[in-house]
Amino acid sequence: MIVLDGTHLTISDVIRVARENEEVCLSEASRKAVAKARAYVDKKLEEEAVVYGLTTGFGRFSDRYIPEEEAAQLQANLIHSHACAMGDPLPTDVVRGAMLLRINALSRGNSGIRLSTLETLLAMLNKGVHPIIPEKGSLGASGDLAPLAHMVLVMLGEGEAEYQGRRMSGKEAMAAAGIRPVQLAAKEGLALINGTQIMTSIACGAVWDALQLAKTADIAAAMTCEAQLGIKKAFDPKLHALRGQSGQMKTAANLLHLLEGSRLALALQPDKVQDAYTIRCVPQIHGASRDAIDYVWNVVSREINAVTDNPIIFPEEDEAISGGNFHGQPIALAMDFLGIAVSEYADVSERRIERMVNPNLSGLPAFLTKNGGLNSGFMIVQYAAASMTSENKVYAHPASVDSIPSSAGQEDHVSMGTTAARKARLILDNSRKVVALELFTAAQALWLRGEEKLSPATRAVYDCLRQEIPPVEDDRVMYPLMNAAEAMMRDGRLLRAAESLCGALE
Repeated sequence: MIVLDGTHLTISDVIRVARENEEVCLSEASRKAVAKARAYVDKKLEEEAVVYGLTTGFGRFSDRYIPEEEAAQLQANLIHSHACAMGDPLPTDVVRGAMLLRINALSRGNSGIRLSTLETLLAMLNKGVHPIIPEKGSLGASGDLAPLAHMVLVMLGEGEAEYQGRRMSGKEAMAAAGIRPVQLAAKEGLALINGTQIMTSIACGAVWDALQLAKTADIAAAMTCEAQLGIKKAFDPKLHALRGQSGQMKTAANLLHLLEGSRLALALQPDKVQDAYTIRCVPQIHGASRDAIDYVWNVVSREINAVTDNPIIFPEEDEAISGGNFHGQPIALAMDFLGIAVSEYADVSERRIERMVNPNLSGLPAFLTKNGGLNSGFMIVQYAAASMTSENKVYAHPASVDSIPSSAGQEDHVSMGTTAARKARLILDNSRKVVALELFTAAQALWLRGEEKLSPATRAVYDCLRQEIPPVEDDRVMYPLMNAAEAMMRDGRLLRAAESLCGALE
């Protein structure tokens, strides 16, 4: 059980809830803070104070006063009119992450929502009522208005939801889970949809997976280094300390741990002075991406505990401040940066695949097959890697440099943060597949080179791959083997195999 207080949630917690269905509850301090903020909202309604979102319309209509007797209808209208997302549904883990993050933000007691309404969303999360939220339609301006409105529709007993593996109406899902729909009071609709929780949920999963990719890419590079009879001296820690870049030093250390005991990759090779950049410069290339991942991790860690509502209520100071914490620019830039950083793993990995299949570069049989001509071997494996690497170059164009004004010019700069996050997820998927192909290819090259000469750590990875992927002696249908390599990479088996011998990678 994860206890939410609005300030101590971690990315690891988000992954546990989003992917492993960990249950959550509110801290007692949060319950009191939420109740106190709601009392403040009720007081302002009694005073007929003019406060954005409480007694006014929204966006361009912020100058229209709405009397208290129409407050409930105002909130329902907000949800109905804003539920304008389209496209395929977001994955369940993203939806669960967004629900968790919205609950966490509201638990700070700066949004003015009723405790009973917040508990409804909490019950939906814990009981597995997952709103169907289309993936497209957010500008990341006043947060993720359109997709979050689809989440709130189910709270009202409307829209669509997934429950126990079946898609059904929101009304049916709420009834099946034994949860009573809510009727929104003043401020609540805005409190529920004004935030960056869709883009941040995607960001949590992306940066978590990017860190696992970074470590596994180091494993793939180490295996390729052995297949290419690489020179380990290029990973000497004193060399990298002179530059002082953290990711570079971590990557060099990882490579030395992975290659310890290898009889293929040596400190010095008798017949060459240095390796090509894709091997010699792995610490510099992988390390720069690793630094970017660390930067994004810190941005996302702050955002998951942020209050991104509008207006934000400060009961102690008797203030309701209409600001712009909902603007998604911090996540937009971070996700664009993550996409660029992760694409580099595929970029360099594909070139290492090429070095292994090209007989002019590898010193191995052409395309890693013993009977070339009759067999094509790994020729088209490199094609597939090149295709996905090239596709990443399209996705890596930053979304955050674009802005389309909306709401009659009131929202005249938007972040496109959710687009950036969705793109980063696509790039990550491609890059993971390319690195999986490098692992698949390296295993074949090392089979030809002599797997008995591997380091203990890379031999553990090799043996793990061989549990499902035999050496390719003659041409066969390759895609099941390629998919198996990716599956082992995705579920962490290959990383665990390496770390069981060389210790935890940085």
